Amino acid sequence: MPPLALKIDVDTYRGMKLGIPELSGILERFNILGSFFISFGPDRSGLAVLQFFRPKFIKKMLRTNAPGLYGLKTVLYGTLLPAPMIGKNFPDQIRSLSGLGHEIACHAWDHRLWQDWLPLMRKKTIDAWFTSMVDAYEEILGRVPEAFGAPGWVMDSRALERVKAHGFRYLSCTRADSPFLFRENSLVEIPSNLPCIEEVGVEGVLSQLREQSNTHIPQVLPVHAEVEGGLYRKEFEIILETAISCGYELVRIQDIAHSIDTASLPIRELRMGMIPGRAFPCAI
Repeated sequence: MPPLALKIDVDTYRGMKLGIPELSGILERFNILGSFFISFGPDRSGLAVLQFFRPKFIKKMLRTNAPGLYGLKTVLYGTLLPAPMIGKNFPDQIRSLSGLGHEIACHAWDHRLWQDWLPLMRKKTIDAWFTSMVDAYEEILGRVPEAFGAPGWVMDSRALERVKAHGFRYLSCTRADSPFLFRENSLVEIPSNLPCIEEVGVEGVLSQLREQSNTHIPQVLPVHAEVEGGLYRKEFEIILETAISCGYELVRIQDIAHSIDTASLPIRELRMGMIPGRAFPCAI
């Protein structure tokens, strides 16, 4: 059976404050360690209103009941309400997660800026974004971060260049089928190769878990603190029960990255494309 890791993205202040305690409790009951990819800087989720002119984005918001998942305040942060800091406002919670054995990795400084505007960001802005994120991580945990997972799985060649300059040992930035080495920076990529609830629904996730249990390729399930730590808490427990019954070995992404034979991995360049259930192109 393949190893299975939970890549838990923390995109919002609400996810950090309310979702993480719920998820931590669930994982403790199942005796599972997760990989928490945390946004450390401002929650400017309200700026997503600029995407409302894109029909696919509106359809996704309606399909996933975004107001119910994220709450009214979240959809106003950065516009009508000030943008609160996410990870930086919860240092004790992050240290507690780390103390329990969970992996703590970097996800974002300003999540909204990256996801919506990366192609227009200048190189010095990208570098400042990475510096702010890494500094916040080191301030809280007293060590350098090992991994980075891009917001919305959005990447470009300039970002791949800068991410290596900040000393990351591995990445989890794509939706590829299996691990590989980036031609652009020689770093190992451990992709999220299973779908998330927002894309295919709970039954779709369960179906893919059962189908992929017969492969030897490491599997990574994308989880969101705002979703599985919110309205879908009970469904998340069903997902974990199904994974265990399928015989998966539940590990952290760093465990996969440390054990993988990099000499056997294919080398390829960054690719962007659409996958079912997502409103925008992502790295694949």
